[in-house]
Formats: sequence, structure tokens, C-alpha cells
Amino acid sequence: MDNRKITEVDEYIVNLPEDIQEITNSLREIILNASLKLEEEFKWSMPNYSYKGLVCYLQASKKHVNLGFHKGNELVEKDTHNLLEGTGKTMRHVKIKKMEEINPEVFTSLINEAIKLND
Repeated sequence: MDNRKITEVDEYIVNLPEDIQEITNSLREIILNASLKLEEEFKWSMPNYSYKGLVCYLQASKKHVNLGFHKGNELVEKDTHNLLEGTGKTMRHVKIKKMEEINPEVFTSLINEAIKLND
């Protein structure tokens, strides 16, 4: 059991639609496995992951889950698969609608690049 998982996030996930739960759980594992440095927090009604500041977050809706990056604008050049969406000042996200769209290697790489931005 990963002792970095917090109850608030467990509760958040349990209340999601089943297919969205599966995606969210999978992304959560990818994030926590990407780096032992990441700390899970529950802020702004969603799971956030931080290391020396905010790194990424999970935002679930009925039809998809966003794997979001707080400094996503600085990751765009590392996003070789052009997955990042969003037009905010800094935040970008990858929208995942089904399990098949989860690419652990690509996501892990983006997460690790995001961590480096905080070093």
C-alpha cells in the first residue's frame, strides 16, 4: 500500500462513475510511481500532486479525466505527442476519455519534466 495516498483522494475517487474511477485510479498510480518526491494533496476539490510547489492534478468529470499540469505552458516543448490542451496562462491538461488513451510512459515523462520545473 502506498502510504502517500490520502483518504480525501480515496473518497473523491469512490464517488466518481465507475469507468472514470478506473481512469482516475490508473492516473493516480502513474503519478505516484513517476516520483517518490511527489506528495498527494486534496486542494480545490481535486487531487493535486506537489514537490517544491504544485506539479500536477487530476480533475474528473462525468465523461473524462484531466491530467493537469500547473506549469503546463512550460511543458509544451516536451510534449512530443501534442497531448496538452488548454489556453490558460500557465495550466495545461491532457484529457483522457477511456483507458486505452492512457500512455504510462508518455505521462510519466511529462510528470517528471513538470517536477524538474520546480527544482
